[in-house]
Amino acid sequence: MASQKLAVPYISVINGPLKPGKSFIIRGVVNPTNPYRMEFNFRHRYGIAFHFNPRFDKNRVVCNTWYGTWGKEEYPAGMPFKAGQPFEVYIYCTDSVYNVSVNGQQMCNYNHRFMELKNIDVLDVCGDLQVISVEV
Repeated sequence: MASQKLAVPYISVINGPLKPGKSFIIRGVVNPTNPYRMEFNFRHRYGIAFHFNPRFDKNRVVCNTWYGTWGKEEYPAGMPFKAGQPFEVYIYCTDSVYNVSVNGQQMCNYNHRFMELKNIDVLDVCGDLQVISVEV
């Protein structure tokens, strides 16, 4: 079965409020030639509650929150994304953290900084990638 690419940027309204127990699976492929950055963002009306940002130019992943200004960056260990390679990002929301796994390996727990989960209503994925599927 041939895989179908979704438009990038990929923007989706999150059905129902974001709440503990909700999970997301994003499958895609990193662009093969000189990827720079990718973003996986959980947005609310006034900002970004969770910004998961693989940066190929820095060979690391950055996690952060934007609410009028960026907060302090957090840097999970490792860089599991490679140019031209497929990936699967699994994000599970708990009452206190976003638990992120990449390709079946635990990557990080990012503490909620924006606590009004019910107001987080958009998932967007953009950057140097092809999005194959998104499961909510």
